[in-house]
Amino acid sequence: MRHNRAVNHLGRQSGHRKAMLANMASSLILKKRITTTEAKAKALKPYLEPLVTKSKEDTTHSRRVVFSYLKDKEATAELFRTIAPKVADRPGGYLRILHTGFRSGDAAEMVLVEFVDFNEAALASGKKEAKKTTRRSRAKKAEAAPAEEAPAAAEAPAAEAPAAE
Repeated sequence: MRHNRAVNHLGRQSGHRKAMLANMASSLILKKRITTTEAKAKALKPYLEPLVTKSKEDTTHSRRVVFSYLKDKEATAELFRTIAPKVADRPGGYLRILHTGFRSGDAAEMVLVEFVDFNEAALASGKKEAKKTTRRSRAKKAEAAPAEEAPAAAEAPAAEAPAAE
């Protein structure tokens, strides 16, 4: 029976597991998205989200607490400088897990973990959808206009040639 076994040990001892989660969290903070297995992503989410919440309050104490988990100065600075201001109004749910398929070697479920407010593709696609409708209507007008101008342009050189002779 697995009563009160809430932590997924990920096949590692506690020191290795803590170091792995710290490294994954640092990589995610610095790169804004990483690809990993589903089990590791599910373990990373409750590890990193409280640190992001802690980073909203920029005090010496909160920086030291976050650094004690991440063990990386650059990642801590990036978290407090760029990520915390962007998620300041968000009450939680800073990470998104997107399933990407299965790994070819061992068929492990692979996922993409990213910060919700740092997904440029999703933000850009929302803007592109609005632009697509206007581009389509303009494209139809633009296609019709050159078709009318093309015969006139083709006739103009023929008219100039006899005049030059």
